Amino acid sequence: MNPMNRTLRRTALVSAVAAAACLAATPALAKDKLLMAVPTFLTGAGAPAFGVPARNGAEVMIQGINAGKLPAAYGGKGMAGAMIEPLIYDEAGGNTKQVTEYRNKVQKQNVDLFVGFVSSGTCQAITPVAEELKTLTVFVTCGTPRVFEELAPNPKYVFRTMSHATADNVAAAHYVKNRVSDVSGYTGINQNYAWGQDSWRDFALSMEVLEGDLPVSDKLQWPKIFAGQYGAEISALLLARENLVHSSLWGGDLEALIFQATPRGLFRRKKVLFTVGGTAVYRLGKKMPEGVILGARGPYGIFAAEDDSELNKWFRAAYIDRYNTAPTGPSYQYAQGVLAAKLAYDKAAAANGGNFPSTEQVIEAFEGMEFRSMSTTVKMALNNGHQAITDHVYGITKWDAENGVPAVVDVQTFKAECVMPPDGVDSVEWIESGMQGAQC
Repeated sequence: MNPMNRTLRRTALVSAVAAAACLAATPALAKDKLLMAVPTFLTGAGAPAFGVPARNGAEVMIQGINAGKLPAAYGGKGMAGAMIEPLIYDEAGGNTKQVTEYRNKVQKQNVDLFVGFVSSGTCQAITPVAEELKTLTVFVTCGTPRVFEELAPNPKYVFRTMSHATADNVAAAHYVKNRVSDVSGYTGINQNYAWGQDSWRDFALSMEVLEGDLPVSDKLQWPKIFAGQYGAEISALLLARENLVHSSLWGGDLEALIFQATPRGLFRRKKVLFTVGGTAVYRLGKKMPEGVILGARGPYGIFAAEDDSELNKWFRAAYIDRYNTAPTGPSYQYAQGVLAAKLAYDKAAAANGGNFPSTEQVIEAFEGMEFRSMSTTVKMALNNGHQAITDHVYGITKWDAENGVPAVVDVQTFKAECVMPPDGVDSVEWIESGMQGAQC
């Protein structure tokens, strides 16, 4: 070989090796934006009381993150430095449509992550698809325990940033035992799908453990989701011998039941317990019946009004300034999911030398994370660190005539470890065992 050619070849090889080494040592380029899909009900019966406030809460949090408006403890602008580009879309239309939407947004629109979903049925349908497509998905509201206990007992890509329905109903049973007198028995009206079925099951099992001598109705009411008309069901409840009525109705169904049952005297003649009633309080105002046992799926909405954390004060002020009304439970729950995603991305970037993290690195940071949200501490404590637990709250509705605003009285807070099962324990088995290990 010509000496000159040999020299040129050696020089080229050295240059290539040096370039490769330099490239390997160069930090990954920062990502300018993250495409975040935010599914929620924008049309139909689930929209006005639930889906739209949920969207509003997500928007307030996203804009606050992008502008760097959150308190300093929650980091700087963006998620790992990237601005969030929200893709908000309608969850209405049923499970088949939502699975198609999910696939299209991952495969055709290159969505980076999903934060949202309201319906338990939708979450059940999406869970295996998210795992199949290896797409980070943060469920923020859907309540059925089946997501992790049956569909994905060892999840990787799916997280949920609030407690599931077991907490709603175990806490409700504790509240009845502790604070509600003269209960002669209990019945229920719940939507006939995963959410309603799981809610009644967990409440009835919890009542059996805590109040085993109380009779339970064998004539439960199971209307279809978004049925809207409850004349026959209200008649049955009024005729029931049991004087405590449990209901997990939500959104438009909840409000329709209230409007139809009020003139017929249901709330005067029965003790009514709404596990998701917090969504109706601000919307109905003085039309919300007094004396209802009220839950908000955790310490959200009206139960968060007096929380004096800096983050909550910022969130409520920003929300009220933009929408001229106080944030409800769904507003908090969606904002909480967006916040959790930001914290996981920021934590992963910090562990990655400040470079933008991969999805796997974000997942590693997310698992087992604990953080203070607007109104509660969120612990990613169950299902390998993918399922959150939070404190839970119940109270009694009352109209504050002096200030002209809805209020709750006789409020009781239950620790997360009191109303959610220990890690690795099935919810139903835990309740049936007498809630062993509960820290109440």
